[in-house]
Amino acid sequence: MGRVLVVGKTGQVAYELSRAAWPARLAPEFIGRDQLDLTRIDDIAPLVMRARPRIVVNAAAFTAVDAAETQLEMAYAVNRDAAAALAAACHQIGATLIHYSTDYVFDGTKSGTYLEDDAINPKSVYGASKAAGEAAIRERCAAHVIIRTSWVYAPVGHNFVRTMLRLGAERDELRIVDDQHGSPTAAADLARAAIAVSAAIDAGQTDAFGTFHFCGGGETTWYGFAREIFRLAAQRGIRVPRVVTPIATAEYPLPAPRPANSRLNCGKIARVYGLVAPNWQSALAVCLDELIGPGPTVSTH
Repeated sequence: MGRVLVVGKTGQVAYELSRAAWPARLAPEFIGRDQLDLTRIDDIAPLVMRARPRIVVNAAAFTAVDAAETQLEMAYAVNRDAAAALAAACHQIGATLIHYSTDYVFDGTKSGTYLEDDAINPKSVYGASKAAGEAAIRERCAAHVIIRTSWVYAPVGHNFVRTMLRLGAERDELRIVDDQHGSPTAAADLARAAIAVSAAIDAGQTDAFGTFHFCGGGETTWYGFAREIFRLAAQRGIRVPRVVTPIATAEYPLPAPRPANSRLNCGKIARVYGLVAPNWQSALAVCLDELIGPGPTVSTH
């Protein structure tokens, strides 16, 4: 068994972790739902005990934000109880737990960017279950790194980028929310962050535990995000909507409330681990290169 145990195989971040470049000495082992059902809490500790990894990366979560409003028990089982069991097992064998969390732990009412020690106040079941998972980890395993992020996308899975490309190919007009602010984050960058943290911990950096923010560089709205998706898609020859109209959140009600401000201050992870995500636009272009193909080459001559 490798020195790193990754819980999750099919999610966006787990997918990127599975194909990323890891230091040879870390030798990650990936555990999918077929091997570990996170709703079967009593199965978690025995698996971790058998594996005895140096580091556990929890890349599994219940992330269906609207579904969580009616599937409360499932959301809490995966996002709180499974996280608690992983943390307790890590503590017992002296392993470090790296865990992903979310901007949804905040209510989105702050005017500036959120710092790690700002008061949390989740407004949705998803956000509350993730906040409860954070608290459970802190209570059970001092050697933890919680990485909060926002607006995650990848070439696979259910995400805003893939949804916009699908809708853009089907419709001439789209209405997109323009009063929620945040930073789109490529799952590939989140994977690289966890690998860098794992390498630092494996090398003996034990004074850098705690909660960190990590998301794409810069900020935008969902409308701005969509406009950039369509701009880059059009460059690559993909059909895009003729009209994209900005709207208010109130015009597009959903079961789970969204934070109006999801902007996270990522200075701490830069200071401690030297991690800075690329600008969100450039990371998006890389993703679209994979989904669609590269854009036109611009001659410098």
